Amino acid sequence: MATVREIVTVESGNPVLREKARKVQKIDASLQTLIDDMVATMREAPGVGLAAPQVGAPLRVIVVEAPLDEDDPQSGKVYAIINPEIIKTSPEMEEGEEGCLSIPNWQGSVNRYVWVVVKGVDRQGREFRIRARDYVARIFQHEIDHLDGILFTDRVQDREKIWKIGERNRRQRFSEAVADETVLG
Repeated sequence: MATVREIVTVESGNPVLREKARKVQKIDASLQTLIDDMVATMREAPGVGLAAPQVGAPLRVIVVEAPLDEDDPQSGKVYAIINPEIIKTSPEMEEGEEGCLSIPNWQGSVNRYVWVVVKGVDRQGREFRIRARDYVARIFQHEIDHLDGILFTDRVQDREKIWKIGERNRRQRFSEAVADETVLG
């Protein structure tokens, strides 16, 4: 049975979020457990993606749940990808809102490629590629960034485009907030 793990946040000061994750050399029972725990943790949070460093494991593993229904994040296919890498990108980029389970209560506008091709290994050790578009492509890019110690706040070009989510979902612009710089990377 999968265990919901604690999500490492920037406030914790744990350096794992800023380190480059190690390539997985062997797919074994402990890696399978990690993947199952990551899916359970992502769903409990709730989120649509999670990288192993976010649960304290400095390994190149991500899970993504590509929703089919925008109102139901768990309506789609779950991808568990070992040693993922983006091998091709669209020429165009698009700005969109992002948040992060490791930076709770903050969102920002981030430019990402409209589509990407991701190469990796599945949990059975088979190599595969996936082409993702739009929102799902954004999720893959966000999670793969985590494997290199990059947070979405590092990708925001204008600090005015980072805001804190306030009570009753009211937005408080970053420029109006007294923010701890460690939260923003």
